Amino acid sequence: MKISGFTFVKNVDKLYYPLKASIESILPLVDEFVIALGDCDPDDQTHNILESIPSDKIKIIDTVWDTQNYPHGAEYARQTDIAKAACAGDWLFYLQADEVIHEKYLPLIREACQKYLYDSRVEGFLFKYRHFWGDYGHYLENHGWYPREIRIVRNLPEIHSFGDAQSFRRIPDFDGKSYHEKKGTFKLKVVLLDAFVYHYGWVRPPQYMQTKSKALASAYRGTKQAELEFRERPPEFDYGPLGRLSVFKESHPAVMQAWITQFNWADKLNYTRKKRPGQPLHKHEKLKNRLVTFFEKYILGFQNKALGYKNWKIIR
Repeated sequence: MKISGFTFVKNVDKLYYPLKASIESILPLVDEFVIALGDCDPDDQTHNILESIPSDKIKIIDTVWDTQNYPHGAEYARQTDIAKAACAGDWLFYLQADEVIHEKYLPLIREACQKYLYDSRVEGFLFKYRHFWGDYGHYLENHGWYPREIRIVRNLPEIHSFGDAQSFRRIPDFDGKSYHEKKGTFKLKVVLLDAFVYHYGWVRPPQYMQTKSKALASAYRGTKQAELEFRERPPEFDYGPLGRLSVFKESHPAVMQAWITQFNWADKLNYTRKKRPGQPLHKHEKLKNRLVTFFEKYILGFQNKALGYKNWKIIR
């Protein structure tokens, strides 16, 4: 059995992604790790970060991004597909540059990959998610934040990145461009693993978070629209009242420890339950999502699974 890791990256140094920790978190599990490396800005150090990883498993593919022809996040999916197509494993383990796997889950993941290697019904594996917010001690478990996602897929040519690269689908006769088209696509049949992806995409110094938000807007709506949207916004992102969020009391992945020691923006965070004047509402703070979260958590008895996003079919 062979397992490949893969991802796509661009300007991750400038945007404060824990790329090295992400890759190193599954290096002991995979036989290779393929990275589609986009055309980074001259002052970005992403290539140097990749070169600093002491492993001959790393394989870099240089790419050029085309957000004009692949708008609304589709370029992320195209880059993911470029990396996927270069993988040689039986199973392909996808991690985005802000996602990290705790070392305690690696034996379980390997065991599952071996167990279902010859079970053709299983097209992938579904992971639970822990979305950290603002700092490393708080996380979101609110409606609107995906509680699960596919992160390992079987190496089949019909399986493609889907939408804005958040997930995967089986797409026969794919035209190489219609990443958001649902017609003619099929949800993957997956096994749910009792393992979490630790998502640190919303843990950055406030100025970096605002820069990253602008970069996302550019990928979805174009550079000109992003410039207009952010013209009047403050230079620093406001995470809102962290006092309303769940508190994380477990351990972080060992590969994240050096990164976590760089945390130095606590004085800019709001640890109360009260909003600051002028703070924009985040999606988890909007009334609709708050009501649905309450219903899912206290009425149905489980969080964000019955009414939330489901881009898969679980094999029992």
